[in-house]
Amino acid sequence: MEPTTDRLKTPRAAGMAGVAFALLLGAAIVLMRISIPGDAADATIDQDRRWAVQLALQIVPFAGIFFLWFMGALRAHTGAAEDRFIATVFLGSGFVFVATLFAAAAAAGTVLNEETPSDFGRHYAYTLLATYAMRMAAVFVLATSMIGRTLGVFPRPLALLGTLVGLILIVVGSGVPWSEMLFPAWALVISLYILRVRRTAAPADGSGPP
Repeated sequence: MEPTTDRLKTPRAAGMAGVAFALLLGAAIVLMRISIPGDAADATIDQDRRWAVQLALQIVPFAGIFFLWFMGALRAHTGAAEDRFIATVFLGSGFVFVATLFAAAAAAGTVLNEETPSDFGRHYAYTLLATYAMRMAAVFVLATSMIGRTLGVFPRPLALLGTLVGLILIVVGSGVPWSEMLFPAWALVISLYILRVRRTAAPADGSGPP
């Protein structure tokens, strides 16, 4: 019974971490958007809402930590049957996303602390987040959806939803304001599905709540 119980705890960990990541990243994006309206690459920070940017930068590291846990738990949930090629893309895109997210936050923090923010610094931070981080997120979504569809981990509608979200993120990028909210929204949907499956699987297995 112990291996089965451990197996059930992994989806729960993935779901909990995914919910935390989705809420934290979504909150950071909202805070950034309300403090830098319009095209963030060219707009200036509203001084009355400078606190929102500072709070968003404090949230980002925790979002990245929860994302790494979410990614590791998802991979453990797929088991040894995963395709190594897709798994490599899955891991690579996830790691690059977190690294780019942290780099964008560090660049934005540097710009925020400058008395006269430079155009280069603002463009650099925004490009890292909206162009590179979001496109790596798109690859991660596509890889996860492909693994879920191939192994039957996710139902077909959920896998198709992930494919659609990934394609929108990789094509649209930063061209449409608020489009980056699709990534945390997708992570939230996946996490809630995993938690629901875990709740129904535990009584059927007889292991009960942990």
